[in-house]
Amino acid sequence: MHNEIKLPKKLMLLGAGELGKEFVIAAQRLGNYVIAVDRYPNAPAMQVADCSEVISMLSGDDLEAIVSKHQPDLIIPEIEAIRTEKLVEFEQRGIIVIPTAAATNYTMNRDRIRDLANEQLNIRTARYGYANSLEELRVAADLIGFPNVLKPVMSSSGKGQSVVQNKDEVEQAWNYAIANSRGDTQKVIVEEFINFEIEITLLTIKQWNAPTIYCEPIGHRQERGDYQESWQPAEISEDKILKAQEIAKKVTDALGGAGIFGVEFFITKNEVIFSELSPRPHDTGMVTLISQNLNEFELHLRAVLGLPIPNIEQFGPSASAVILASEKSDSITYTGVADALAQKDVDIKLFGKPSSHPYRRMGVALAKGVNVEEAREKATSAASKVKLV
Repeated sequence: MHNEIKLPKKLMLLGAGELGKEFVIAAQRLGNYVIAVDRYPNAPAMQVADCSEVISMLSGDDLEAIVSKHQPDLIIPEIEAIRTEKLVEFEQRGIIVIPTAAATNYTMNRDRIRDLANEQLNIRTARYGYANSLEELRVAADLIGFPNVLKPVMSSSGKGQSVVQNKDEVEQAWNYAIANSRGDTQKVIVEEFINFEIEITLLTIKQWNAPTIYCEPIGHRQERGDYQESWQPAEISEDKILKAQEIAKKVTDALGGAGIFGVEFFITKNEVIFSELSPRPHDTGMVTLISQNLNEFELHLRAVLGLPIPNIEQFGPSASAVILASEKSDSITYTGVADALAQKDVDIKLFGKPSSHPYRRMGVALAKGVNVEEAREKATSAASKVKLV
């Protein structure tokens, strides 16, 4: 008999993008009340939430005002750019912060989670260094060697990331990273370029009063530091899956709390190398909207509410491919949706973003196939049919 959990709960979602939208849908299916918060109006999750607030989440005063107004039971961050010191205060007042205020603070900046893994937990990561200025970056890049990967310590969805091939490209990469940095920091991380066979996300579900469990690994492909397609299951050996699970458990145990963590790894011929971690549903995990009995948003909800997860069933080869905007517009119209949906075992999710700009993620195509190759081809083909006009 499980401890009696009373629903509904009042959930405050900080960040109201497409991942938040799916989380709100999952939360409302179990009768919960959701306040969606973001820095711009009519964000995707706001369109399905019970109510919404538009604030700067980097403002402690703004956060204080809406938390005082709504008195949520749980605060669930969906993005990195949040004044995390306020989350510590809210937690001290008895509001549950997911996974914990400390974990959110750790994972808001890439430098802190990398240092935790590498220096405190002795987990293999890419070699890395930090820079707060172009001059510091030139020194750090020389130490790491070329090619290397440069990214802001705080950003979302890979924004500001680039591969730097030689010394001549350092300044351009610095400018791009700083232009796409979130929050009030001008710090970048430069890391060793890993020649990997595959990049994976291991969705790791940490529960309050039950063992940590895992989804089948998800392979993914990136461009400009942002995910373009993902597929499940990723074809890696059982021993490498177990190694990834061991590392994911070590890091998430150190962070504490409950919820889903998107733990990213580079898989080389001989190694499993920890890359990054998000303490929330992961963009590459959108494939689970078609590939599992419980998608990553339902798993996150159950974990944070302390509800049981008896089993996670994976339905076989599945894939996702992003639908990207090509230009700036405040008037969004789509064509090609009927063509995309004409193929068997294909689904389309359009996020409802009120405006577009080049490379903005506006939707995702999902597909199942007899094998991963077919699923990927179907998802990519369906995504290519949907156009913004």
